[in-house]
Amino acid sequence: MSRIGKNPISIPEGVTVEIKDNVVTAKGKLGELTQEIQDIAIHIEDGTITLDRPSETNNHKSKHGLYRALINNMILGVSEGWTKELELVGVGYRASNQGQKLDLALGFSHNIVLDVAQEVKVETVSEKGKNPIIKLTSYDKQLVGQVAAKIRSFRAPEPYKGKGVKYVGEQLRRKAGKTA
Repeated sequence: MSRIGKNPISIPEGVTVEIKDNVVTAKGKLGELTQEIQDIAIHIEDGTITLDRPSETNNHKSKHGLYRALINNMILGVSEGWTKELELVGVGYRASNQGQKLDLALGFSHNIVLDVAQEVKVETVSEKGKNPIIKLTSYDKQLVGQVAAKIRSFRAPEPYKGKGVKYVGEQLRRKAGKTA
């Protein structure tokens, strides 16, 4: 059995989960998410969701844990939400936002302006003496991760000085550099 797939998912208060034609829909205070499910049986009983696979083939085993994780992320997203924080490390690196437009100064000749999806809330924090921080919040975990990865790809952290866009709390492998 899949260790992840066999764990039941508890449904918190304020969240409704519906299954219709192999499509799972989760509605909560933050939004609504849907996910199509194939080959896996889903049962809702007494506020918990369980997933069962029809056979022990590798295809069914892999989908068992995958769909359980996706449904759990949907339920947590519509009830609590997901947050990613990015830190800009480098002299002169700045971030500001006007609504859904994120303006990044990352050492290039021109600023980078990124239109962020409507589902993701963007917030920039700039304190004197500290690195600027970008906070991304949404109910869709996949979308938050995708937007964060896109921002990080503009200037990934380099291994010598650590300059670039990194996740808050990320440990970078540093290199020694040249010795005289």
